[in-house]
Amino acid sequence: MVKSYAIIFSILLALSLSMLPNIGYGQGGVRNRPTISKDVGVGPGLEATATPEILKNVGVEQNIGNLLPLEQNFYNEKGELVKLSSFFNNKPVILSMVYYDCPMLCTEILNGLNRSLAPLKFTIGDEFEVISVSFDPTESYELAAEKKAVYTQRYNRSGAQKGWHFLTAEAPAIDKLAKTVGFNYVYDESTGEFVHGSAIMVITPTGKVSHYFFGIEYPSEDIRLALVESSEDKLGNIFDQVMLYCFNYDPEQGRYGIVIMNTIRVAGLFTLLAMGSFMIIMFKRDRRKRKIKKQSDN
Repeated sequence: MVKSYAIIFSILLALSLSMLPNIGYGQGGVRNRPTISKDVGVGPGLEATATPEILKNVGVEQNIGNLLPLEQNFYNEKGELVKLSSFFNNKPVILSMVYYDCPMLCTEILNGLNRSLAPLKFTIGDEFEVISVSFDPTESYELAAEKKAVYTQRYNRSGAQKGWHFLTAEAPAIDKLAKTVGFNYVYDESTGEFVHGSAIMVITPTGKVSHYFFGIEYPSEDIRLALVESSEDKLGNIFDQVMLYCFNYDPEQGRYGIVIMNTIRVAGLFTLLAMGSFMIIMFKRDRRKRKIKKQSDN
């Protein structure tokens, strides 16, 4: 009987390891080399490999570990002068740098952020804060208030009103914030619009940059893990800790990647626990059957 249990155990262990995901990228160690995400287009008369002059200084550099200029003054949606530090209250923060009158890309960034946050059990204003900052110093707090009304209504949770902040500021404060987070943009006088990249950043409760997510679509699970990891042990449960053990944030990819060896260890541990529990149950059942048989024989 014991031999049969051992055979079953070996088969199930082999099956559990074979079900591990097939990974298309590395083992998840954090790399030191930063990346630059650029929105580069090719206009009429340009070579396919050419970069328009105006785009050469546009992009998002990953300045992980930088401390935000928390002493800088910004204007909230009511036109009140507030320090950036007032939005950091023991919670992680998601930062988006946009401008509210942007005809396309900034709207897509905010729409993508809203879609990413909607499935999360974490709620804006409760477990984390969101700060959207206009990098156009000419924009007014009234315009910021209009944007806030639109996106808090779409988010449709009560905490959004107190936790999603739409800010404006004067040029020096904007420049310091943009430089700190590596957000590089230029103003195109020919179109009257800004040229900029697309990214959101996750900031720790103490104001340090911890994660970047590029583009206009941000995986909800990656956002959740980033909030847990950035919360300084204020968010998450044992399941989240296991996930963070198996998945590491990769700055080059701007996403979480699986750590193969850690995943194998966790899978093996859970398999051993499951098989151990199974064998204990079987041994107890056999012992009970033998006891009943012995009693019936007597």
